[in-house]
Amino acid sequence: MISARALQFSYPVRPGEQRFTLSLPEWEVPAGGRVALFGPSGCGKSTLLNLIAGVLVADAGSLSVAGGDVCAMSEAERRAWRIRKMGFVFQDFPLVDYLPAEENVLLPYRLNAALSLDAGARHRARDLLALLGLGDKTGRRPNELSQGERQRVAIARALVTQPSVLLADEPAAGLDPERTVALMEHLEGLCSEFGLTLVLVTHDPALLDRFELRLAVAEL
Repeated sequence: MISARALQFSYPVRPGEQRFTLSLPEWEVPAGGRVALFGPSGCGKSTLLNLIAGVLVADAGSLSVAGGDVCAMSEAERRAWRIRKMGFVFQDFPLVDYLPAEENVLLPYRLNAALSLDAGARHRARDLLALLGLGDKTGRRPNELSQGERQRVAIARALVTQPSVLLADEPAAGLDPERTVALMEHLEGLCSEFGLTLVLVTHDPALLDRFELRLAVAEL
């Protein structure tokens, strides 16, 4: 599902600045695998996540994700591939205030002309909300939902396009231990249900026991 070889990436720097370089000689994640990217703040976890998503492009090496050679794609090809293959969950799980839960889930179809908002997409949105315990709240707006409920709406939005890979960037940041466990159980259950590959960024060592695959980005 994810295969990296001799991957190298550096951010441009101005004179006097220290160059940040990420180097990944070899890395494999099987389809349906769950991997944690961990390390201190600023070590490059989100950078690697953005390389996997094709938001950033490596300077050298190869990176294959969900059947696509990310390094060989044009910008337009990467965007189309990302829309088809990737789901994203962020720590602030932003929702549109004036849209009800179901329409927030369907937002990717409003923003991307490449996606077709048909009856099947609406059916998936309702099924996902029901699966996440929100079947009776499809018409509620974000300010009528608890933090945990808003978070689950964001998870449903990440999955409604039927991605192959779910990328989660510090989704548990700022949550108490009980909510963190609930979040992880939702993510793990959904990834198992739909056969998704999960790549999760965290600086929390308490989460690492939940992952068989781990990558210490600080050591790259």
